Amino acid sequence: MARPAAPRRAQRPASGYNEPMRAYIDPDLQQAVQRGLIGWYIATGRDLPWRRTTDPYAILVSEILLQQTQVATVLPVYEAFLARWPTFAALAAAPLAAVKAVTDPLGYHIRGEWLHRIATIVTADLGGQLPDTLPGLLALPGIGRYTAGAILSFAFQQDAPIVDTNVDRLLGRLFNLHAGRPPAALREKRLWALAAALIPPGHGYLFNQALMDFGAQVCTPYKPVCLFCPLRPHCQWWTPRPDGGVTYGEDPAGAPGRWPPGG
Repeated sequence: MARPAAPRRAQRPASGYNEPMRAYIDPDLQQAVQRGLIGWYIATGRDLPWRRTTDPYAILVSEILLQQTQVATVLPVYEAFLARWPTFAALAAAPLAAVKAVTDPLGYHIRGEWLHRIATIVTADLGGQLPDTLPGLLALPGIGRYTAGAILSFAFQQDAPIVDTNVDRLLGRLFNLHAGRPPAALREKRLWALAAALIPPGHGYLFNQALMDFGAQVCTPYKPVCLFCPLRPHCQWWTPRPDGGVTYGEDPAGAPGRWPPGG
C-alpha cells in the first residue's frame, strides 16, 4: 500500500508557473479520472523511500538519479548516496570523483556532476536552500521542466504539473492526443495543459504520484492492463469521444477556452 509523506505545509499553486495553454475538461470526466487515479494509488501505489520524505535535498537526489533509469536500479544508489552525503553542504564539500564513483554505475554519467554543481550553487549562493519556484529550479544544472515540477510538487507541496514518459503515455491514450496527428509542439502544449488541469487543488503531491505509478504499472508501453484498468470506461484509446472531453484555450486567464466548447 502506498504511504505518501504527510505535507509539511499547505499546498499552493506552483510559483512562477504560467502555462501558455489551458485545458478545460468535462467536469464529470475530470472528476472520474481524479478519483480513479487517487483511489488506485492509495490502494496499490509503490512504497518508495523518497516518498517517505519531503526534504528538498532528498527529493532532488532521487529525481536526478531516476533520470533515464529504472526505480529498482536507483534504490540502492539513492540510499548509499544519502548515507554518505546527507546534506547540500556535505555533497558540495565532497570531491567530484567520489560522487561520480557512486553515480556513474547508473549510466548517464553527467548526473553526478549535476548533483555536485547544484550542491555547490545552493551552498555558496542560495543560503543552503533549494529554490521553490519554477524559474529558480530551471536555472540550476540538470533540472528541466519535469524535474522542476516533481521537486515543486513532492518537496514543496505545490500543485505543479509533471510529465514524464509514463504520464505522457497515460494522458496521450486517455485523451487520444494523437487524434488528427497534431504537430509535436501543439501536442506537447496540450499534454502539459492536461497535466495541470487534472490536479485537484491542494492535492498535487498525491495526484502526481498516482499519475506516474499508474503509467508505470497499469498503462504500460507494450502490454497495458486494460482489462482491469479503473479508467477504461473513460479512456479514449478504447472509446473516442466526438468532443474529446476537453477544449483548449491559449489565454492563461481563462478565455477563450471553456467547457463545453462554445459555452
